[in-house]
Amino acid sequence: DHAPHAAQEKCCEFAAARPGMLGLETALPIVAALLVGAAAPSVGVFLVQRRLSLIGDGIGHVALAGVAIGVLLHASPILTALIAAVVAACIIEFIRLRGTTNADVALAVMFYGGIAAGIVLLSRADNAGQTSISQYLFGSILTTTSDQLWQFGALALVAVGATTVLRKRLFAVANDEEYARAVGLPVVPLNLLLSILTSVTVVLSMRVIGLLLISALMILPNATGQLIGRSFRQTTAAAVVVGCLSGALGVTSAYYLDTPPGGTVVLAAIALFLLASFVAMTVHAVRARQARRVAHHAHEHRQGCGHPSVPHGDHVDYLHDGEFHAPHGDHWDAHRPAVETSKGTHDAV
Repeated sequence: DHAPHAAQEKCCEFAAARPGMLGLETALPIVAALLVGAAAPSVGVFLVQRRLSLIGDGIGHVALAGVAIGVLLHASPILTALIAAVVAACIIEFIRLRGTTNADVALAVMFYGGIAAGIVLLSRADNAGQTSISQYLFGSILTTTSDQLWQFGALALVAVGATTVLRKRLFAVANDEEYARAVGLPVVPLNLLLSILTSVTVVLSMRVIGLLLISALMILPNATGQLIGRSFRQTTAAAVVVGCLSGALGVTSAYYLDTPPGGTVVLAAIALFLLASFVAMTVHAVRARQARRVAHHAHEHRQGCGHPSVPHGDHVDYLHDGEFHAPHGDHWDAHRPAVETSKGTHDAV
């Protein structure tokens, strides 16, 4: 019963802040969303490659315990959450390396124990209540201060910078650990670094979209990027653009629709994924229809077959149904459509 009420409070808080959100207060949430939108997909693309897409949720549970410790000690919750998340990431990697049959049980105990400890410790703090818990569970982008924005910027720079510099090495390890180990790459340190970067991203994201939605921005932009890019580099670049666009659209939409910013950012990411899926399916259907039309001929083209032949580089094209057809292996490919001019038949520009 508390969760919907807390989300409704965040929505009302956002609506109440609208009159003043015309200057610096407008820029802070948008910049924070852009930082998360760039950092989360940069790290998440390697987690998706390793089939660890939901690991961010587990680390987020432990990060809540770190937040509670910071509140109890009157210290920076971001710093204590970062420490707790990094420790959890190291433990996860250690358990994964051991490969014991009880690894899943150990991870479950750590993850759910972390969020349970966080809730209990926050309830015992004099300066915390249900509202403070909701800020981290659902995000509280409106409470972002300029000092916190500098902290977010530093964390985002670490995440994006490390994944950019070590992109080839991290990809090699995420794609095939055995091959990476055979060519001499430091597999264990790279996996540990990726786990730590995941922790940094979790802490960066928790005040923007909340601990319950952290993995969304690690997965959805990369899923969209896979529909757009034709290589790992293009996929990563597209994912970062989609992540930033989701953050900007989500915060702006939340401003005008009076909705919780964190959830709205994730819905924007889902909308972009569905749009990219629709476009990809449409393009695939059109290309498949064109391929079927070209592949099935009543006869094979050759000299004297009745279709005009046009020299084209190192082969000959045949004009058929307004397109240039050329043999490639066991099938026929269509080149650019032909256009008729006063000087003859030419490729369309």
